[in-house]
Amino acid sequence: MFTPLVILMFAAFGSIAGFLAGLLGIGGGVILVPLFLWAFTYVGISDTVLVHVAIGTSLTIIFPTTASSTFSHFRNGHVNPTQVLYLSIGAMLGALGGATLATFVDGDVLKGLFGLMQIGVAVKIFKPTKIEHLVPEREIPPYKLLLVGLAAGAFSAFFGVGGGVIAVPMMLFLLYLPIHRAVGNSSAMIVLSSVVGALSYVIHGWSVPDLPDWTFGYVNLPVVAIVAPFTIIAARFGARLANRFERDRLMKIFAVLLIIIGLRLLISLFLSL
Repeated sequence: MFTPLVILMFAAFGSIAGFLAGLLGIGGGVILVPLFLWAFTYVGISDTVLVHVAIGTSLTIIFPTTASSTFSHFRNGHVNPTQVLYLSIGAMLGALGGATLATFVDGDVLKGLFGLMQIGVAVKIFKPTKIEHLVPEREIPPYKLLLVGLAAGAFSAFFGVGGGVIAVPMMLFLLYLPIHRAVGNSSAMIVLSSVVGALSYVIHGWSVPDLPDWTFGYVNLPVVAIVAPFTIIAARFGARLANRFERDRLMKIFAVLLIIIGLRLLISLFLSL
């Protein structure tokens, strides 16, 4: 299964996902899950567990990836610990519900929903934001932070994407935080929510048939061992580069990336019907 070519392929996946995770504060799963869906088919993982293993494995890798990028964002002054505390509480609760729900959803349906979710978020990002309201240290009611975290955590565990694809736009359009603060807070929040989501996938997939060797629940440990070191290193570079990007350019990169991947997933789903 893990030939030198396959190992090199997963290493490249980790580098790409880690860099974009650090740059955009999205956790990396938005890149890893689509790549895993293709790669796991290539290495022979059964279609019956393919999507769920891709998501569970992605969530496990997201933890060290976002921990690495969060350190860089914190040093750059883009993480507010108080805001992150409330966001993380909501995200952990949401992750429990999202992971549980996803295990009862058919893999093809889950793939289609994933693609639609990404396109919807991207369209929302292209809508102009009221720049004058974007103040980094503005007072935000705790309940709003909890609700944003709850939504992000649920999407994170349901789709295996870390939650940043939801948390960053919500912090921009609902909490009126600047892009760099939203990215930094998102990275920090994902550190905790990804752990809860990954553990849920381990528990719910523990006795499922057709799992490949060295897969615990829906988490494939060899893939985690190969990919995680590369995501950790690349995430630090991405986070450093994020501080040099203008807000509008960073937002456009984020939105275009989501549209491309979302369309790719929807096209592959229709072709398989």
